[in-house]
Amino acid sequence: MEQTYSDNQQLKFKVQRIIATASFLIFIGKLIAYFLTNSVGILTDALESTVNVTTGFITLYAIYVSLKPRDEDHPFGHGKAEFLSASIEGFLIMIAGAFIIFEAVKRFFVPADIQQLDTGIVIVAIAGVLNYVLGWYSISIGRKHNSIALVSGGKHLQSDTYSSVGLVVGLILLYYTKLPWLDSLIALIFGAIIIITGIKILKETTSYLMDEADFKLINRFGSLINENKSDDWIDIHNFKLIKYGNVFHVNCDLVLPWDTYLSDAHREGEKLKELVTSSFSEDIVFHLHIDECFKNYCSHCRKNDCKERVEAFESPVRFELERFMAEKLEH
Repeated sequence: MEQTYSDNQQLKFKVQRIIATASFLIFIGKLIAYFLTNSVGILTDALESTVNVTTGFITLYAIYVSLKPRDEDHPFGHGKAEFLSASIEGFLIMIAGAFIIFEAVKRFFVPADIQQLDTGIVIVAIAGVLNYVLGWYSISIGRKHNSIALVSGGKHLQSDTYSSVGLVVGLILLYYTKLPWLDSLIALIFGAIIIITGIKILKETTSYLMDEADFKLINRFGSLINENKSDDWIDIHNFKLIKYGNVFHVNCDLVLPWDTYLSDAHREGEKLKELVTSSFSEDIVFHLHIDECFKNYCSHCRKNDCKERVEAFESPVRFELERFMAEKLEH
């Protein structure tokens, strides 16, 4: 498992290094397009690419930090460095959007001559296609290896593509109509889109930093347990899940029949651990506490030869989100 963890993290680092380098080259292309055209619309694309480059290298460093093993000061590892980098990215995107809107409003009152717009359109279009491919690559690797930094970075790159598509359409209109206020209008629209993207990224990463419960993920665990539950597993409760980077820290209690031998209890615990760790691509640190039933679960216990049974079996205990929430509130 330690080898898998290392391989996953090393892959994420290599992917982000490719994305950061490519983002820098795309930024240079857009900067050239801006100086050729003097279009504030193209400036919006160039400024967003500035954020791409900055956050690309911040994310690269964050993944480098998350590669470090656990130590005395960080017993759960350094995985949250990825969440921090994604939060910084969201914040910088919002600043870039605000600056773009400021420049657009200023151009309404102080218009500038726009030149070589056809060349600028071609450069922006090529950059948009490259950003989309990079974004798709980042999101697919990020989702496979559960990296919030790669996913949020990929979403930002793809939002850059969508804004580039709209920008190209607007620039073509500007090219044929020669209406200078269209340049500022385009920048205003996409400045607002950029700010909204930044807010969404910031909201998502903040929830991870605050250890907000991921109910979709908890339901995935619950479904897995319900579908593969051993007859000896009377109940699984006190379930806790904390995410650090691409590592899940899972704690739970497993209730077994009161007369289960210690060796059998250990074997059942290993079966549960193997079920959970083998069913997810993420790295999982699994902590399990085993309880006896204290003869309080007879109506939910399938054990046929129990001599201490006081009630007939009625139904198994299912892992349900409502029950998880009730336990969460009690603790």
